[in-house]
Amino acid sequence: MNTFKALVEWLKQATTDKEQFHLGYAAESSEFVRFNHAKVRQAGQVQQASLNLKLINNGRHADLGITLAGTPALDRQRLAAGLQQLRETLPLLPHDPYLLLNHNAWQSHNEQARPLPDLAQVLKEISQAAEGVDLVGFYAAGPISRGFASSNGAFGWHQANSFNFDFSLFHANGEAVKASYAGHTWDSAEFAARVQLAREQLEFLGRPLHTLAPGQYRAYLAPAALEEIISIITWGGFSAQAIASKGSSLQRLYAGEQHLSPLLTVDEQISGSLSQAFSTEGYPRGDVRLINAGKACGQLVNSRSAAEYGLSANGASSDESPTALQVAAGTLAQADILKQLGTGLYISNLWYLNYSDLPAARLTGMTRFATFWVEDGEIKAPVSTMRFDDSVYQLLGSQLEALTADRELLLSASTYGQRNTASNLLPGALVKRLTLTL
Repeated sequence: MNTFKALVEWLKQATTDKEQFHLGYAAESSEFVRFNHAKVRQAGQVQQASLNLKLINNGRHADLGITLAGTPALDRQRLAAGLQQLRETLPLLPHDPYLLLNHNAWQSHNEQARPLPDLAQVLKEISQAAEGVDLVGFYAAGPISRGFASSNGAFGWHQANSFNFDFSLFHANGEAVKASYAGHTWDSAEFAARVQLAREQLEFLGRPLHTLAPGQYRAYLAPAALEEIISIITWGGFSAQAIASKGSSLQRLYAGEQHLSPLLTVDEQISGSLSQAFSTEGYPRGDVRLINAGKACGQLVNSRSAAEYGLSANGASSDESPTALQVAAGTLAQADILKQLGTGLYISNLWYLNYSDLPAARLTGMTRFATFWVEDGEIKAPVSTMRFDDSVYQLLGSQLEALTADRELLLSASTYGQRNTASNLLPGALVKRLTLTL
């Protein structure tokens, strides 16, 4: 944080009275380990930090990314060069009619310093838990830092420790069970239970495939499967811009023409999450209730949507998607899932999802990895890959029977450029009817 503060102070002195700036900061110190056949195949560390400088002058603005070297003199030199480059660029740009700056000098500081597990301990526990099975996985852990400062005196700092172990267990026949374990604090018992569940499911993958005809079936969607559905909904579903321009997949929900199950409450829960409580545009971010007992509630509004549609910005990202989404827990106990399902499908994962009818919030996709046929509360056989096509208003509306009391924290496994801080805290969902088409 001190390094970032020093650069902010230098920039305040270097800019003129007519210039304004936003300075964003992103850094990580990460351990990465790749596993194959339950053995370490690649291990390394990444330390990196970067700035995003926005210069504003008389309604014009431009951005520049700057990689930091970790040497104060060199970093100031790079920042000075970036400032000059933006000064030369601004006169070439038009005025931005939707530029809406936050002139408040807000302050935000959050450091989640819970200690991460020792890497040697993690490797030992993974090795023990995966003994005798073909495990393929990727482990990433370490502190992630985010910062923001403006010429108006706003300053935000966020640092959080996290780990994410994304793994699959493979059967000799090529089928696989996919699972993950992520969070702030490593719990050896919880991790062992996750791997044990995956091992139990792996045994069932050795049985002959059960063939299903297209039709409608009871189904249990594990948290990872529900995440695929929730994730595609967030592609503009809660976006103020998409709602205002009639392009949201939840348009009918926000118009009051449709509703979801009263069991469903969805929040953008920034507090306590890995995501920072401020946006790259310089607005504080707070918790937002998006769906309340099946009815549309809030929406995600960035500064451009606020300027264009006369709304109040709430610190949403540029694409107005949630970054710390939570679905409220239900009452279905983990031990009762199969019994409550009775006869139907246990779906661990979904993939290749897309809209088959966006205005109707209708989705299509494929089952993936461990999907099982269950009879009278007992897993009988794996099910061959099937395609489903169904509406969100059915799956999370009229056909939603129960949500589990336990929820799973699912962190983004993306490391493209840098580790991602997005997360979903989700229960499993029991639905009375899921439509399989082929």
